[in-house]
Amino acid sequence: MKEKILIFTATYNEAQNIELFLKLIDKLDIQKDVLIIDDNSPDNTGQKIRDFSVNKNYIYLKIRSKKLGLDSAHKIAFKYAKEKRYDYFITLDADLSHDPLVIPNFVKELKNTEFVIGSRYIDGGKCEMKGLRLLLSYCANKFIKNIFKINCDEFTTSYRGFNLNKLKNFDLNDVESGGYSFFMGTIYHLHKKGFLIKQIPIIFKDRKEGSSKISKIEIFRTLYNIFKIKLKEIF
Repeated sequence: MKEKILIFTATYNEAQNIELFLKLIDKLDIQKDVLIIDDNSPDNTGQKIRDFSVNKNYIYLKIRSKKLGLDSAHKIAFKYAKEKRYDYFITLDADLSHDPLVIPNFVKELKNTEFVIGSRYIDGGKCEMKGLRLLLSYCANKFIKNIFKINCDEFTTSYRGFNLNKLKNFDLNDVESGGYSFFMGTIYHLHKKGFLIKQIPIIFKDRKEGSSKISKIEIFRTLYNIFKIKLKEIF
């Protein structure tokens, strides 16, 4: 029996990217469903998804009333995947920084492990961001690795796969860190639960259309959450 796979992405103002993203997903020769949570994008992302998904009953769209954040969207999707009894839950960005055609590599690895993350910073991986953004990303991931002593080189990308059958006592809703810190907090939570963190190389492409949603305040929020978790761990 083939595994049930749910592919998830959260969108906000991705009208310029979402059609190509879905076309690439559609090409995948795997049995899959797709869940998209859109935070009421003012650029009409939701309508583009509806137009593409006509006669494609494997695509499910949920539009929320306003911008409520990546962390809450991922938690809702994770809960949905568990309730619908999917075997694998795979997450990625819809801005084409993550290549959807790599998803079969995640599926292959999930057959033997609990959690898989696509890493830019291992052999075979690459980050195509430039200048200060690349420097901040690289240093942040090194810093998190050294602070928490976790054998992982990638903490901040959302390209991930979860084997829900093996993650019996794990729930994304237990991750307290919000915003983009949520992705780092998830790795920490998996590590503390004793689950294997498997890295596979990915090429992270700098977005060509639209603008990044990461605000400068997220850098400080992440630092705050790192030290909050570390202090909690010590005391």
